[in-house]
Amino acid sequence: MYDYLVVGAGLYGAVFANQAKAQGKSVLVIDKRPNIAGNVFTEKIEGINVHKYGAHIFHTNNKKVWNFVNRFAEFNRFTNSPVANYKGELFSLPFNMYTFNKMWGVVTPSEAQAKIEEQKKQAGITEPKNLEEQAISLVGTDIYEKLIKGYTMKQWGRPCDKLPSFIIKRLPVRLTFDNNYFNALYQGIPVGGYTKMVENMLEGIDVKLGVDYFDNKSEYDAMASKVVYTGAIDAYFDYRLGTLEYRSVRFENEILDIPNFQGNAAVNYTDSETPWTRIIEHKWFEFGKDEEGNDLPKTVISREYSAEWKPGDEPYYPVNDEKNGALYEQYKELAKKEDNIIFGGRLGEYKYYDMDAVIASALEMSEKELA
Repeated sequence: MYDYLVVGAGLYGAVFANQAKAQGKSVLVIDKRPNIAGNVFTEKIEGINVHKYGAHIFHTNNKKVWNFVNRFAEFNRFTNSPVANYKGELFSLPFNMYTFNKMWGVVTPSEAQAKIEEQKKQAGITEPKNLEEQAISLVGTDIYEKLIKGYTMKQWGRPCDKLPSFIIKRLPVRLTFDNNYFNALYQGIPVGGYTKMVENMLEGIDVKLGVDYFDNKSEYDAMASKVVYTGAIDAYFDYRLGTLEYRSVRFENEILDIPNFQGNAAVNYTDSETPWTRIIEHKWFEFGKDEEGNDLPKTVISREYSAEWKPGDEPYYPVNDEKNGALYEQYKELAKKEDNIIFGGRLGEYKYYDMDAVIASALEMSEKELA
């Protein structure tokens, strides 16, 4: 009946489906959730586009990806400048001259650099072997203790000296007063929300929601010549080699009858005692206004709690340690032996992807597949 069955209506699946339809292919997209857009799903509450599965700020240096997404949405000028709250003290993120001034009273970049070097030397770190040592070598002991240690332990559920150093290597550190978290040429939030953007990608394509691929796998497989699978790779093989580990996130949403709760889209709580990792105030992704430019009288906040994943939870962050990497490689070998199936996306490839990288990967795969 169809050329392609796409399992998963998130970004990877939607991009592939869009490209396949553009090449004259017939496509059916299915998803077990009651909505499209996967983890970038946004839902309008009190006139605010609420990011239901965590904050998503689009950023990229890839002009091809930027041009592609702009076919389906207009992007606002939102720039991600989070704030760190350590026991009531507020610090600028990413780590920049505002942070160093608040922490140490330094005023010039050379003073900040000297302070970092001094603390790195005191810690005796030459070759960082874990996240703790990597962080201290980047920003010194004081910033590590206040702004990284507690937050990272909550995020990953493991002590920082038990986590690999690469997790923190992408952390921006700047000896300037630039507090733009993503050093990307293109950045913003789709006006009207991500759901609307994905809906535009899937225009004219058959979509079935609230259906589980594995409930009728053979029936769905028979409906298409080829399957694009964006779910968890270990689930596809019924966990026969073991279960890949993830970190999950739980959200507590609250509608507040005030116009402004924290004055910023994202505030990270970096002490270990506060149980949540951060609070998102969704209206500030769109400058506190609705699509007509009116001020919004209420606000919606989400407290995020990081948790160890267990079956039934939503998997968010792959635990890319040696053990899970080796297990994924075994599943990847199994996947190569499957006929007429493509594994893609964050769960299909057991890989942490930024949104632009997911889209780039789906475009690259669809070009090869549809050539």
